[in-house]
Amino acid sequence: MTGREKRRRDPRGHWILLFLGALTLVGGLLLGGYAHGVVGESTQHEYTKSGSAPAAVADGGPVVNLSGGAPESVRAPRRTIALTFDDGPDPRWTPQILDVLRRHGAHATFFVIGAHVADHPDIVDRAIREGDEIGSHTYTHVDMASSSPWRIRFELDLTQRALAGAAGIHTRLMRMPYSSVPDGLSAPEYRAAQEAGRQGYVVALTDQDTEDWRRPGVDRIVQAATPRKGAGAVLMLHDSGGDRSQTVQALDVLLTRLSAKGYRFTTLSQAMRLPSADVPASTLDKVTGTALIDGQRWSGRLTGWLGVLFAIAGVLTTLRLLALPLFAHVHVRRVRRERRRRAGVRQEPPPPVSVIVPAYNEEVGLAATVRSLVATDYPAPIEVLIVDDGSSDDTPVIGARLERELANVRLVRRPNGGKPAALNTGIAHASHEVLVLVDGDTVFQRDTIGNLVRPLADPRVGAVSGNTKVANRKGLIGRWQHLEYVIGFNLDRRMFDVLECMPTVPGAIGAFRREALASVGGLSTETLAEDTDLTMAICRAGWRVVYEETALAWTEAPSSLRQLWRQRYRWCYGTLQAMWKHKRALVERGRSGRFGRRCLPYLTIFQVALPCLAPVVDVFAVYGMFVMNPLTVAVSWVAFTAAQAAAATYALKLDGERLRTLWVMPLQQIVYRQLMYLVVIQSLVTAVLGAPLRWHVIRRTGTFSEGDPLPSRVGV
Repeated sequence: MTGREKRRRDPRGHWILLFLGALTLVGGLLLGGYAHGVVGESTQHEYTKSGSAPAAVADGGPVVNLSGGAPESVRAPRRTIALTFDDGPDPRWTPQILDVLRRHGAHATFFVIGAHVADHPDIVDRAIREGDEIGSHTYTHVDMASSSPWRIRFELDLTQRALAGAAGIHTRLMRMPYSSVPDGLSAPEYRAAQEAGRQGYVVALTDQDTEDWRRPGVDRIVQAATPRKGAGAVLMLHDSGGDRSQTVQALDVLLTRLSAKGYRFTTLSQAMRLPSADVPASTLDKVTGTALIDGQRWSGRLTGWLGVLFAIAGVLTTLRLLALPLFAHVHVRRVRRERRRRAGVRQEPPPPVSVIVPAYNEEVGLAATVRSLVATDYPAPIEVLIVDDGSSDDTPVIGARLERELANVRLVRRPNGGKPAALNTGIAHASHEVLVLVDGDTVFQRDTIGNLVRPLADPRVGAVSGNTKVANRKGLIGRWQHLEYVIGFNLDRRMFDVLECMPTVPGAIGAFRREALASVGGLSTETLAEDTDLTMAICRAGWRVVYEETALAWTEAPSSLRQLWRQRYRWCYGTLQAMWKHKRALVERGRSGRFGRRCLPYLTIFQVALPCLAPVVDVFAVYGMFVMNPLTVAVSWVAFTAAQAAAATYALKLDGERLRTLWVMPLQQIVYRQLMYLVVIQSLVTAVLGAPLRWHVIRRTGTFSEGDPLPSRVGV
């Protein structure tokens, strides 16, 4: 196969989908955050009160036209009241205010926040149908005096688009947030008003600010809203931003009382004899406005869903972190009890063992692997079969040399067919009933084989998982994998042993009863995770698969991110294949059903679903640092990391490892964990798309040399 053909076979399209999905997610979160005033929100600053507006504005009326050279302002005629409401629409209070207005035959102008319009477009549409008027109050209630001109234009433009999508209109009216009466206008606020004037808006202030947002009581609101001596006025009230029950009651009282005195209540434009503020929007603006509304609604739902996912992921992860040490403790007590029982019982002679080493281009570490197997203190006969799977390097040469030098070593050569085929060949050539399967880059300790095959004395046990240790743990990547291996073998596998649902006997170290292998037809070539596929098949066949913590094997882990990615990609993809292949175990009876209903849901939740959702949850957590309570998010992350560290500490102690490696855990949560999540996502998308995945060969660096001493219990 040429390099070009290989590149064609590698699935690349899902990276585009993943990028687009991430872009959509981030865009949705940012839109939701911006729309609800949490991304880029500016509050009113004290410096905005410095200076004042020109006398022509400060001493003029509450409605100002700044589009020309000189400001022009107007006032309401006598006994004419322009009711204005800010900060809406609100799904609770605005409809109540509209009901009061309709009951009294009055009309008002609503200065709406664009983000609220997008959330509740039906309320805006109702207000317009009932003869009320709409003005702009910016999109996020931004302090225009402290905003740049582009931000002001952006806020006003977004509000216009929201109005176009909600009711098919634009508006000529605008009221600046935090503004009030003309003589209270500061110099920076006046400059912001000028910018709005240049955009074609008429700026509305007020004659009488009721300050109803303070909730001073119905009587105080009515008193603040009542004009003196029959004067006309622009009244400022609020229909959103908190409990507006006093405003609703005060409005009813005000309309009843002043209508009896001959006051007329109308919109701002009608009161000032101005052209209607509401003008039809273009078709294009209606389309873009509808898209904006739909996008904001989707982002709101997305934020809600992510909040739920964040909570679910947190609960499940917490339960797992609590359960794993408990199961590990149960396993430790059971193992110790079993050892005490064996100590007082005469043991049967250990059986002879055949060790099978599949080797494809393993010239770097094969000799060290084989010599560690031969140097065992196992008292019964052993044979070591090297199965060369069509290697293109010096693997067969090294195998032939070892066969000549060591009496119990045999070399079997075959055309390249993959690891499962190589193992099946070795099993067929093996002389004994107990088989140990070992990777060609793995080194055993002297007591490993004896410890590994000991559980097979129980006739119910068909396979035994050993304890794999990372040998090359000097660098950061090595330390991350070391922690992962220690936690996986000393917590997860102990739990699987207790629950009798072991999913994987690792290819690096596993012991099998020939009868158990024969019962499932040997190793299958249908998946890329032949060890997981085999273990699941053995469990479904009714055999027990157990974990032996004292059977140690030292393996060379990938030393680069690229190699690590390729290895885990194959593992994860193969595990998905195996889970799908053995899905019927969920509905089967007996041991098979027990395995399926315990193991497969656990793998689905914690090795597929949560890793797929984890990047989304992490993005939401980062989003929460900026738009929510950052202390809550930070405390959650620290608590999660501390819980992970506590579980890792227990696992390291169980395995007799030093605790100093824990310093890499916080960085592991940020970098390594994300890498593993992306591996799961890539594997899942590849499986869904049905894209073929080639066998990825991991390049060995030669952690073990032929003359090196065997590793000790606590590391290399």
